Amino acid sequence: MSLALLCPGQGAQHAAMFDRVRDSVAARHVLEAAGEILGRDVVAAAAAEQRFDNAYAQPLLCAASLAHWEALRNALPAPAVVAGYSIGELAAHAVAGSFEAPACLALAAQRAACMDRASPADAGMLAVLGMDRGRLQALCQAYGTYVAIANGQDHFIVGGTRPALQALGVEARATGAEIRTLAVHVPAHTPLLQSAVPDFVDALEAVDWQRPRVPVLAGIDAQPVRDRAAMVRTLSAQLVQTIEWTQVMRQLFERGARVFLQLGPGTALARMVASSYPCCEVRAVEEFQHLEGAADWVHGALGRM
Repeated sequence: MSLALLCPGQGAQHAAMFDRVRDSVAARHVLEAAGEILGRDVVAAAAAEQRFDNAYAQPLLCAASLAHWEALRNALPAPAVVAGYSIGELAAHAVAGSFEAPACLALAAQRAACMDRASPADAGMLAVLGMDRGRLQALCQAYGTYVAIANGQDHFIVGGTRPALQALGVEARATGAEIRTLAVHVPAHTPLLQSAVPDFVDALEAVDWQRPRVPVLAGIDAQPVRDRAAMVRTLSAQLVQTIEWTQVMRQLFERGARVFLQLGPGTALARMVASSYPCCEVRAVEEFQHLEGAADWVHGALGRM
């Protein structure tokens, strides 16, 4: 049985997200590179209200995943596969060795800028729980919104303009669905960002790429990315296409992953995997007071499986 690493997306960032790695010698180059991109110390950036703005959020999230990976990598067995949720897919590629951490952080900043330029005014995302995809798809068509991320049979993220999302939310609640507004200000993973794709393709084409040491599963179709063309295609396409996270989790399991560790802030990805695959051992680094505990748990979990 094998280890899978998960890199989270927006919404998980918080003021203490670098507490476990801020003094790590191994992670220092990641934190310094992120500080250069952001124009301020990453710990201060994480504590600022702007951490939910695209320009801050995307580099911060990549920095958090990569800093935790660098701090842990010598204490962990090599992962068999890596996957990332939304912006986390960029970090997943850096973890797998597709490109170096500074390139990943620069791409995160470019991705955010491309999305901000393309986004309609007053747009965002909301979570819809308790409604199947067919019914939700019909509502999206009626209100000009889009299914952005599929997290489960009745758990979805929808993107669109705020007025359209509000109208959809009212009708969805009336059918018994639960609605949660997300701290994201662009309609990511929807056709509303189509004009962002060409510029981000150019940024991806310019990066110094290497064949990843382990497979990275693409969010749009859960297929392994092994060459430069596939990397450019999948990372640019996910700006405007639905992230099929349910399929990604299934493919991770089918490829033999039975131990999952979520890097970076939050526990959402770990909780989704644990809920969908209760036979697996699943934790997030934020569940441990110290990173040594996370490494010890991984070794123990692999032994138990």
